[in-house]
Amino acid sequence: MLEQITQVFFTAFQHVASVFLNRIVPMIGVGGSVETLETVPPSIIGYGLVVLAGLGVVFGIALAIVASKFMVKMDPKVEQVRETLPGANCGACGFAGCMGYAEAVVGNPDVASNLCAPGKGAVAEKIAQITGKAAAKVDPKIARVFCQGGKSKSQKKFIYTGVMDCTAAVLAAGGDKSCEFGCLGYATCMRACPFDAITMSDDSLPVINPEKCTACGKCVAACPKQVIELAKMSKPVVVSCHSRDKGIDVKKKCQVGCIACGMCVRTCPVDAIKVDNNLARIDHEKCISCGLCVKKCPTNAIHDHFAPRLKASIQADKCAGIDVCAKVCPVNAISGEIKAVHRVDQSKCIGCGMCEARCPKKAIIMVSGGGAHGAEAAKEKAAAAV
Repeated sequence: MLEQITQVFFTAFQHVASVFLNRIVPMIGVGGSVETLETVPPSIIGYGLVVLAGLGVVFGIALAIVASKFMVKMDPKVEQVRETLPGANCGACGFAGCMGYAEAVVGNPDVASNLCAPGKGAVAEKIAQITGKAAAKVDPKIARVFCQGGKSKSQKKFIYTGVMDCTAAVLAAGGDKSCEFGCLGYATCMRACPFDAITMSDDSLPVINPEKCTACGKCVAACPKQVIELAKMSKPVVVSCHSRDKGIDVKKKCQVGCIACGMCVRTCPVDAIKVDNNLARIDHEKCISCGLCVKKCPTNAIHDHFAPRLKASIQADKCAGIDVCAKVCPVNAISGEIKAVHRVDQSKCIGCGMCEARCPKKAIIMVSGGGAHGAEAAKEKAAAAV
């Protein structure tokens, strides 16, 4: 039926069009005519408009029928998830934008609800509620810069005067920095960040704002030297160096590079550090973020992002005088007699938290500051917890 109606309108359109053209356009050639009309009769224009309107109605109905037959019904949960997501479309979840992730997390039971890095835990919980999935725990990540060799602490091998972009600079013999593994400092990562979470320091190094960083990975992809990585925020101690050069060569090029001396390996109380290919590497599955390696590193290549650190404070009313805390303290900052209230030497305490974790009476709390102020803060924190 639809085909017949379409054919009728098409035939009528051809007829009107031929009449319209024959009256206006000169016919030249054998049997042709050069006679033309100065004006077009209103009837011809009217016929043309009627035919065009009719064709519009027919094709509109046809498109509506096709759209209704081939329409893909969307699960309302997909739209709910899409509205819950922050809309960054960063691709950190591994899908093509927020809509792609929304469709996947609703339709695929194997897709976790905590893949949205910008949304963090709050968004993960909402998605879990919408999809009925388990609320997976989110360990927030942040972009970390694994280089501390700014222009004041590293050497240049030539003067670069080209385009102020890391990708462009690296085309010139691998960049102008002597250390081929170091940050070039031309702010490519800063321009790539869609959240304005990166600024450049006076020493030409990227500075990540933890409040703005969403761990979307744009800066990681933009850095041609691969000195930016996504790391867990809960693991603040990192080796801020990517150099694979031997120690003697590192010293010539950079003041704060890892020289693979092994001091951190010998210091680590949980055997979480190994030296591989002239570079110390931390196994963050083992690392307890005690910060001992930070104190011992002779070149300050190991950086502690958890600063200032909290320090241990003993609550006298809970302390039973058990010397477990003193035994586990790696810097001998805790002292006291058996069955007597112990004390913490704040000048020695490095805030590793090992004593807090081992105290059987839960008498130790990590607080900012020390001494009497620390004790008062500990009491307030304990009261708030109750």
